[in-house]
Amino acid sequence: MASSILLFGATSLLGFRLATIFPKTVLPFGSPGNTAKSIRQWPALQLSDATWITKVFEQTQSKILLYCHAICDVPKCEADPNWAYEMNVHQLDRVIKSLPESTRLVYVSSDHVFGGDGVYTEESCPCPISIYGKTRVDAEYLVLKRPGSLVVRAGLGIGRSPDGRTGHLDWLRYRSQQKLPITIIQDEHRSVVWQHDLAIRIMQLAQSGEMGISHVPATRAVSRVDLANYLIHKFQIPATFKIETCRQQLYPHLGRVELRSVYKGDLFKPLDSVLDS
Repeated sequence: MASSILLFGATSLLGFRLATIFPKTVLPFGSPGNTAKSIRQWPALQLSDATWITKVFEQTQSKILLYCHAICDVPKCEADPNWAYEMNVHQLDRVIKSLPESTRLVYVSSDHVFGGDGVYTEESCPCPISIYGKTRVDAEYLVLKRPGSLVVRAGLGIGRSPDGRTGHLDWLRYRSQQKLPITIIQDEHRSVVWQHDLAIRIMQLAQSGEMGISHVPATRAVSRVDLANYLIHKFQIPATFKIETCRQQLYPHLGRVELRSVYKGDLFKPLDSVLDS
């Protein structure tokens, strides 16, 4: 069983899109417990078991490990920091310790390594405001200690999810169908791109010789309210929502976090914002 790219985290939104677009290039592994029909054929990760991790690397002999696995649920991470660190940092650490020197590590991180209002480049110091963001910063540190590795930071990707419930688009659809309340945070702005475009850029970066930290910027930052209104109109979702502020929430929310890149070239050009495409 050999594949040029091993994909850990194929049941994340980005991982799912990567596995869908590049079925002949990646060997996908999903999160345990995910029973969505679209991913049942993929083996489940067992990242608490160092022996299992070593065996996978021996059997696959992949040239690249594309690591998209993480728990991105901010409230759950705030409620149980130990669990958050196990899932987002300690599991990655086990993987790195077993990873062959010849395998390139590409770790997909998040704009949650930042927090307050600002424009952030690869040279900006991390300033997380949540437990989730802190786990991302610590995970990046582990990756960057490994020679030849790459950390790719992305904002919010919009696209289809494996279970039809997660991700901003399917979340809006599902809650509308179930007649559940929808709350949108008005003072959160993100670099928002289509998941398809993001997956292609991630693959290009993974197969390049880039090392260190790379951002995937968008043409502009978009407010959550504008995004919700756009998606509801474009996909004809019969949804209404309540607008609140970050300060009204029980757990941390990003402010205006806009990703940009200090580097030049096609790999670092801003992707079209969802609202501009």
